[in-house]
Amino acid sequence: MHIVYPLSIFVFFRKVLKNTAKTDFQADNFYLCTMELSTTRNLYTLQFGLLCASNFLFSASFQMLIPELPDHLTALGGADYKGYIIALFTLTAGVSRPFSGKLTDTIGRVPVMVFGSLVCVLASAFYPFVTTVFGFLLLRLSHGFSTGFKPTATSAYVADLVASDRRGEAMSALGISAALGMSIAPVLGSAITEGVGFGTMCGVSSFFALLSVMILVNSMPETLKNKEKFTFSHLKIRKNEIFDRQALPPFIVQTLISFASGVCLTLMPDLSKHIGIANKGLFFGMSTAASLFIRLVAGKASDQYGRVLVMRWSAVFMIIGMTIIGLEQSVPIFMATSIFFGLSWGLNTPTLSAWTIDLVDADNRGRGLATMFIALELGIGSGAFLSAKMYGNDFSKIGISFLVSASLALVALVYLLFQRNKIEKL
Repeated sequence: MHIVYPLSIFVFFRKVLKNTAKTDFQADNFYLCTMELSTTRNLYTLQFGLLCASNFLFSASFQMLIPELPDHLTALGGADYKGYIIALFTLTAGVSRPFSGKLTDTIGRVPVMVFGSLVCVLASAFYPFVTTVFGFLLLRLSHGFSTGFKPTATSAYVADLVASDRRGEAMSALGISAALGMSIAPVLGSAITEGVGFGTMCGVSSFFALLSVMILVNSMPETLKNKEKFTFSHLKIRKNEIFDRQALPPFIVQTLISFASGVCLTLMPDLSKHIGIANKGLFFGMSTAASLFIRLVAGKASDQYGRVLVMRWSAVFMIIGMTIIGLEQSVPIFMATSIFFGLSWGLNTPTLSAWTIDLVDADNRGRGLATMFIALELGIGSGAFLSAKMYGNDFSKIGISFLVSASLALVALVYLLFQRNKIEKL
């Protein structure tokens, strides 16, 4: 794992630096955010690199907290509510998706990204001051607005910048930045908590999100043409603005496969302690590191061979990982599962985003991406809530949730086998 981080960082940022000199943006105009932007085949520009840096910091901010929240909630007297840590977060994220999609398509990509990051700044800062179970759960509910808003706008922003035949590669590169944050942050968060306490770790999380906001405000020109000034009427959502039917295939696949993510987010901290692994963020660190390697090729593969083919492999890896951990809970199986889970998620995230953009109309990219992300929240939230119920703090039952996850991934694979293996609407 020590080799993964520097190698991935080197490969990614070498491309950014190599192509910075080729960018069409003049420095003064770029930082003043005053110029019109157009879709370009030159992917690794300074602007794209800064967007990825913001994405890295945002992902690190909220993921840093995950391994330590179950113990913190238990200390508050809420051991029976562990399933709500992820479920409430994803509930708010899912409910807010139609709003983030509409706002992304009307007032602009950048304001929506900034709002999502600001929620992380405030929520992370408040965790140490919450002393009741109810207050904690209410804060988790509020924190969900962060991922409800920022990823939708970020994906739409990238789609505006990049030519359609490099869309998968762009989403994969963006995913690498998030994966780096999600890989390093859980391990770092647990180390900070063990060394100097939970409160300091929350402060670091809040600071990371603040840096993300600063990059967006100072360095990101708006890409939405004919943007509107925000009014409260934008918060009125009509029925046809909630769900984009063109994004139905990615919606189905995302819901089925992301159930496993909710299960892992909820149960892996307890499983780590039970089998003798002190750092509760190790699973997420290893799985995200594994996803880094696969993302280096996943995006180009989906551009060349089709989104569906890549998603079939994602489902296969998830089936293998969830089946083996469901049948045996040991350190070697724990390590193997983290790798299979990471490979699956590394293929899943950029490919589904690109597939969704392929299928939906250009004017409705925000709504289409919001639909796909609703599926993400639905899968993760239901996985978190149901796995906590099935587990019930009884370790003898912990394997059931993983086997259910494998079954749902199998359903996704069967569905994908009947999908056409080509890119739609390129």
